[in-house]
Amino acid sequence: MISKPREKHVEAAKSYREGLSKQERAWNFDKLKLICGKDLNEVVLRQAHSSVPPQPVPPLGQTLQRYLRALEPLLPADELEHTHRIVQKFGCSGGLGEKLQRELIKRAKHSHNWISDWWVQWAYLECRQPLAVHSNPAISLPKRDFTDWRGQLVFASKLIAGVLDFKAEVDSGKLVVEYMRGQPLCMELFPQLFSSCRIPGPKHDHVVHYGRPRRGPAHITVVRNYQFFQLDVYNSDGTPLTESQIHAQLLRIRSQSWKTDKEPMGILTSEHRHTWGQAYTRLLRDKINKESVRLIEKSIFTLCLDSPVMRISDEKYSSRMAAQILHGGGTYSNSGNRWFDKTLQFVVGEDGSWGLLYEHATAEGPPIATLLDHVLKYCKKPDRVRAPLIPLPMPKKLYFYINSEIKWDLEMAKQNLDILINDLDIKCFNFQRFGKEFAKQLKLSPNSFIQLAIQLAYYRVHNEVCAACDIASLRMFRGGRTDYIRSPTNQMLSFIQAFDDDAVSREAKVQLLREAVDAYSILTEQSLMGQGIDRHLLGLKLQAIEEGLSVPRIFMDTAYGLATHWKLRTGQVPTITDSVMCFGPLVPDGYAVCYNPQQDHVHFSITAFNCCEETNAEKLALTLERSLWDLQELFLPSV
Repeated sequence: MISKPREKHVEAAKSYREGLSKQERAWNFDKLKLICGKDLNEVVLRQAHSSVPPQPVPPLGQTLQRYLRALEPLLPADELEHTHRIVQKFGCSGGLGEKLQRELIKRAKHSHNWISDWWVQWAYLECRQPLAVHSNPAISLPKRDFTDWRGQLVFASKLIAGVLDFKAEVDSGKLVVEYMRGQPLCMELFPQLFSSCRIPGPKHDHVVHYGRPRRGPAHITVVRNYQFFQLDVYNSDGTPLTESQIHAQLLRIRSQSWKTDKEPMGILTSEHRHTWGQAYTRLLRDKINKESVRLIEKSIFTLCLDSPVMRISDEKYSSRMAAQILHGGGTYSNSGNRWFDKTLQFVVGEDGSWGLLYEHATAEGPPIATLLDHVLKYCKKPDRVRAPLIPLPMPKKLYFYINSEIKWDLEMAKQNLDILINDLDIKCFNFQRFGKEFAKQLKLSPNSFIQLAIQLAYYRVHNEVCAACDIASLRMFRGGRTDYIRSPTNQMLSFIQAFDDDAVSREAKVQLLREAVDAYSILTEQSLMGQGIDRHLLGLKLQAIEEGLSVPRIFMDTAYGLATHWKLRTGQVPTITDSVMCFGPLVPDGYAVCYNPQQDHVHFSITAFNCCEETNAEKLALTLERSLWDLQELFLPSV
């Protein structure tokens, strides 16, 4: 354990983090090392950590009042009155709510973050649904300018070098602390991205993290034609391999993987978590299997070198590519090139397609976006580093012993994954009529404007509004993860019901729209400041369970079930590139809508399940596009 740094060390680190530009920080890093010695990384991390406040526990009365308000657009008056009585009894003086609130406040004083561990356990690790489609988000990035395996390997080499360059910044403490609204953000998730993996269990999973700034794993996993390889990416002196060295090693891997392996072992990780947990135990009984699995789990990240897929029209290309990143396309395509438990999986296809698939228990969208932005900038740089004339060891192929039990597990996994993939409907499109600049010119929040359009489109398709969740990052707080921004609001419902009513004037509709956007922006601000309602309500429920109490009646009420049946799962991914994120709906009769607003266009992805007759991704996409046009025309001068 490193002793507490002297005061001058802390001041040096503070200057390094806050007082210097990014370029100056890089120049002064070596000087700071002379001052702080090898304690620098800890000093920097501790200083950044101490500057981020703990996440507050919102006032009980405030949360209950906002919960009731959130129910108003969703419930008829008689049901709302019934729920009002239940909530009032829960929150009354001396009631169960007050007792649980006091315990949450105690928990907040004595824990790193009072809700994040609970949230990760409840939302991810205890969830038994497959990671493929249901949990792991995929990001499909703009197509690169190559169309064969040669270009694929050249780009993959650059990609690997770029990720290692980002990891070096994280490990050395050079990664610049991010800010939002003038406040520093928690940076704890960044080191967790590398050399980490989710491990299946019979009742719940857990996450292992092998990464350390020194003496951590030095290899990545490369998968091609369902075959896994251990590729060491550092020289014996600790320096990362150059791009040309990596390229030479990838050529070696290609030469060892001409044919597709008979058994796609990675497909086991796409199973229902309980089923995969049992198969995992059987798989690891064999020493060879255990060694191979451990090397995959410990690897810094995974690179998936995908085979070509069937040519498709330009109109459907973005949807097909998003699907390829998300699940691999099926057992006869590239799904065997995935290990869905791995935190980071970079996918590079022979046709120039590429993207990233990440495991959600460890990673969140904003840190992933920072990583991708760094990699994209790195890929624009020429490779000027000469490869040393040192012979490199042959990449190690990982072998698996497959007995009759494992063979059966694989067959079931293949069937179940193909059923899941065939059930998923994906529609991606680029809305080109306007982007976020249009909303800004109207002095409206672009995100709130898009959320309003999504609810309007859903209403036009289904003739009702539904519980919808957007994601708010809580990285302004120590160990913070996310909370939900709920919709619809009362103001949103009023606008939606009036919008297609010819009896309502244009001026009135504009006023209602502004009120709806402003109301959603206020909810967004509340969630970002740690004053959202959903994590607080979950904390109260889990606190009761931890104390061995019966689940409070407020959470057994049908209103709570309706309010948390998220028929619209939404998410904004504001990156500097034309990337598209996608993931599956949270409920069988719901949708997932992701969007990436650029200055003059917006990328959308919509998913739904074919097994539900009421939902249709294509129909919602067309209606959303029409709704965005109509909202724009509301502000155009009438002819």
